[in-house]
Amino acid sequence: MVFIIILSAVLWLASFWMLFKREMAAPAVSFLALFILSLAKDSATSRALLPINSTILTAWLCMTLVVVTASWLQPDAVKAQHRGVGYMTIGAFAGMAVGLLAFSVSVNMSMLYASMMVGVCVGIFLGYLLFTRTPDGNELAKGSNRFFRYLLAKGFPIAITVMIPGVVCVISLAIFNNIVAY
Repeated sequence: MVFIIILSAVLWLASFWMLFKREMAAPAVSFLALFILSLAKDSATSRALLPINSTILTAWLCMTLVVVTASWLQPDAVKAQHRGVGYMTIGAFAGMAVGLLAFSVSVNMSMLYASMMVGVCVGIFLGYLLFTRTPDGNELAKGSNRFFRYLLAKGFPIAITVMIPGVVCVISLAIFNNIVAY
């Protein structure tokens, strides 16, 4: 069990690093970490460490496949650029942290998932806006015709890569706060 947890953590760290090098593969590695973590069993009770069921895995697999395919179909010039990825990634993590604060407001699991996901998306958008205010991002500013194309091309892989460990955080916090009977 400890090996599986460490392997998942290492895979998530690798996926975050891949956002800056090969962002097309980052969501796939993040999903692989989720899948491996779903295999972890408590040795005393022989039940799953976290209730990551097939519905969660199937939904995130489909989202991962869509994002990886969309990233693969991008022009080579867009694939080669990594401008603003750092801003968007930091924004995604900050948004996830803010979204996880919904545990202090609600006990509805759907609300908790949604707030985490919305937080990640808003964080990516705000990080991108901050990047467009820098000299490197000035040509991608809000008035340009490439604003939304670049945001979506780089933001979708970041969103899925960060949301997948966010799901584990939501489930873990729900168990810790006795929201989910487990």
